[in-house]
Amino acid sequence: MVIVGGFITANKINLPEYAITPGDATPVAPLVTINGVATMKHHDKIMLTDVYLQQMTALQWLQLHFQKHVEFIPESYLLSPGVPAQQLDDQGYLEMADSKQMAEVAAFRALGWKVPQTDAGAVLTQVTVPSPSSKIGLNVGDRITAVNGKAVTSACSMISLISPLAPGSKVTLEVDRAKYSNTGVLNYTKVQTLHVTTKRPPGGLAATQCPGTSAIAHSWIGIGVEDGFSYQFPALVSINTANIGGPSAGLAMTLTLIDLMSKHPLAAGAPIAATGTMDQFGNVGDVGGVAEKTVAIQRAGAKYFIVPQVEVATAQSAASPGLKIIGVTTLDQALRDLRAIGGQALSPITRPH
Repeated sequence: MVIVGGFITANKINLPEYAITPGDATPVAPLVTINGVATMKHHDKIMLTDVYLQQMTALQWLQLHFQKHVEFIPESYLLSPGVPAQQLDDQGYLEMADSKQMAEVAAFRALGWKVPQTDAGAVLTQVTVPSPSSKIGLNVGDRITAVNGKAVTSACSMISLISPLAPGSKVTLEVDRAKYSNTGVLNYTKVQTLHVTTKRPPGGLAATQCPGTSAIAHSWIGIGVEDGFSYQFPALVSINTANIGGPSAGLAMTLTLIDLMSKHPLAAGAPIAATGTMDQFGNVGDVGGVAEKTVAIQRAGAKYFIVPQVEVATAQSAASPGLKIIGVTTLDQALRDLRAIGGQALSPITRPH
C-alpha cells in the first residue's frame, strides 16, 4: 500500500519540465482546400511532422528517462516568468495560425502572384498573471488596434503609446477578440473597447528594442506582442490543422500549396517530409524536436527530410540508413533541392495577374 500510494502521489506531482516525444507524419495535401485558382493533384507525398509535448509528473519522468527519442526541456524555456502553463496551447495555436498565413504568402509569391500586405495591429503572444491585462481578461491571440484613440499598426507602435505613460495611467484599448475552436482554429469574433490601468514595470523586465522609444519603460500592462498583418490573397485557402500547434509546419505547408497550384509535381512522387518555420520572404527558420520528428517521418516511410540547415546534424543523429537529410535556409533552396531529386520547375496552372 505504501508503494502504490507513493506511485499515485508521484503521478500527481507536476514538475517544471516537459518532454518532447515523436508525434505523427501527416500528408498535407488532403488537409488543403483552395478556391479561386486552378489546382492539380500529383503523386507527391509531402508530409508535415509534429511532436507530443507534455508536462512531466514525477512518475512520468522516471518512465520516460528509460526510453529512447525523448527530449526534456525546462518550463523556463517555454514560458516567460509570470506566464502560466495554461497559455501554452493557445500560444501553439496562434503560432500555427501565423504559420499558415506565412505559408500562403510565400507560396503565392513563389508562383508569381503579388500579395499586398497591410499592417493589422499588435497581437498578444502572452499575458502575465497577475497583471493589468489579465485583470481585464486579455488573452493570447487578441489583437490591439488602437490605444487611447490612436491607431496601432505594429507591436512597436503599441509599445510607443503605452511605455512612456506614467504608472497608474488610464488607457483605453480597442481589441479584436480572439476565439479558438475546440480543435485550435483561431478566429476573431468581435471588437471590444476595454479600459486598463498601467503599472510600473516589474524589476528585471527587459528594455524595449523599438526604434524611437526610450529603452526605459515607465508603464506596463503585462503582455507580450507581435506584429499583426493581413494580406490580400488571390484565392481562398483552408488548411485543416486540427489539434496541431506551433510554427514548424510552415515549410511543409508552403511546398504543398505550391505543388497543388503547379502543373508539374515538385518532388517526382517521392515521399518527403519537411519541417521549419516560414516567413513572408521565403526564409526557413529553425524549430524544436527535430530528432523526434526524424523518428516520426521514418515510421511514415519518408525518403527525404528537409530541415533547417542549422539542424541537419540533429536530424542525421536520429536518421536510419535510407533517409536523406536535406538542409535549407530558404524556400528557393528547398525548391532547387527538390528539382535535384527529380522534381520540376514551378509552372503555375493559373497565370498570376
